[in-house]
Amino acid sequence: MTAATLDIHLTEDDLNTALRSDAGHGLTAAPKWLPPKWFYDAKGSELFERITELPEYYPTRTERALLERVVDEIADAAQAEVLVELGAGSAAKTRLLLTALSARGPLKTYVPQDVSSAALRAAADDVAAEFPGLAVHGVVSDFTDTLDNLPRGGRRMIAFLGGTLGNLVPEERVEFLARIHAVLEPGEQLLLGVGLVTDPAVLVPAYDDAAGVTAEFNRNVLHVLNARLRADFVPEKFRHIAVWDAAHEWIEMRLEATEDMTITVGDLDLTVRFGRGEQMRTEISAKFRVEGLDAELAAAGFATGHVWTDPDDRFALILAQRR
Repeated sequence: MTAATLDIHLTEDDLNTALRSDAGHGLTAAPKWLPPKWFYDAKGSELFERITELPEYYPTRTERALLERVVDEIADAAQAEVLVELGAGSAAKTRLLLTALSARGPLKTYVPQDVSSAALRAAADDVAAEFPGLAVHGVVSDFTDTLDNLPRGGRRMIAFLGGTLGNLVPEERVEFLARIHAVLEPGEQLLLGVGLVTDPAVLVPAYDDAAGVTAEFNRNVLHVLNARLRADFVPEKFRHIAVWDAAHEWIEMRLEATEDMTITVGDLDLTVRFGRGEQMRTEISAKFRVEGLDAELAAAGFATGHVWTDPDDRFALILAQRR
């Protein structure tokens, strides 16, 4: 077995610099906001894993069931020599793709990308042990601005699963898809897993579960600021809110101050005031219509080749080719 290799393009210092910038901009904006990537310290990752197992949270199990059903069709269509996965995490769903691509095509290399070197090392080593004939080349980076660090060579398919595309506002999606287009060669593939617009009575509980796990996950961003920027948030004084924005067709997660308070962020020498009832946005999760996403992909220089949806039309896998 060949050991997995890891390229480090994102250090703890880089992450701290990015967090300082995001917190400084978001906490002084009107309305206030924080990016969802700061949910994910060790505790946040554990909470998200619990969310994926909740009865209300359908996206993860729906995507996996869909992938199980169509993975051979994806492998036949893509014929990828290199599978690049953005935001790989534990690479759990990816094993379905790796198995199908190895059995039905010329797959030679797996390139998982993530921001956490420890998590990526563990996932890469596990995959290397499970697929001994596969070269595993991990890349520690931030997919929003370091796509140029992805290795080139071989017929590549970039997989971006889990509905994470929906965490980007439309302007960010335009930029992200343009960057993907720039790093791919003509004929190479992009596989997207995206949530579709569906009944808000199904959508909202997925982000506001009865057990309160998502609320704890949402408040975890405040624990991260406390730990890494010497802030003095009292997370329990913020209420979790999830709302469906029908105009934008996305779920917004927010934190609402339950009383007037003044927060200090020591590392930024920043004082932040919250009024009672003031809300801070911590995440959007856009849901798509296939025709709308097809138009976004076309504008970025991709041709949609295949679209697969689950029986309830709640999730889609889209395979697009770089023109």
